[in-house]
Amino acid sequence: TITMLRTSTTSTVCRKAVTIARRNLSNASTTSSTRQSSALAGDTGRKATHLHHAMTSFLAIAAPIVMFTPDSYTDGMINKGSGMLVATTVSAHSWIGMNYVATDYVPKVSKALVGPARVFNAALGLVTFVGLSKIALNDKGGVKGAIKGLWRPQQKE
Repeated sequence: TITMLRTSTTSTVCRKAVTIARRNLSNASTTSSTRQSSALAGDTGRKATHLHHAMTSFLAIAAPIVMFTPDSYTDGMINKGSGMLVATTVSAHSWIGMNYVATDYVPKVSKALVGPARVFNAALGLVTFVGLSKIALNDKGGVKGAIKGLWRPQQKE
């Protein structure tokens, strides 16, 4: 009888857990489909998540390759092109990532601040893109030269 009691209790608990899980899944699908999407919401949908992860992988692989390639191979258009690619990827990656932060944490403070937080994130992404693009198109080595300059001693004039 103890085994029967244990088995019936376990199956009851399992049935309740399955019921709760199904209810949560159905609620999640209805709330995500009714959630309003805007051009500023960079974190909505599977495509945004996939893009965010792809950019993370790209940055993890491409940045060291560009940094450790000798300057004689990357001078000129290759350096500027890779710098612009890094500028675009970093700014888009930070914009999507900060939208995830806005979605997760801003409503805990105030739901009315989600819109302004998304506008701020878009502006921050734009400023990041403009700044990194200016560095990438600089004649003094672009992004690669700027990063190398952090470890190079300052030249005296």
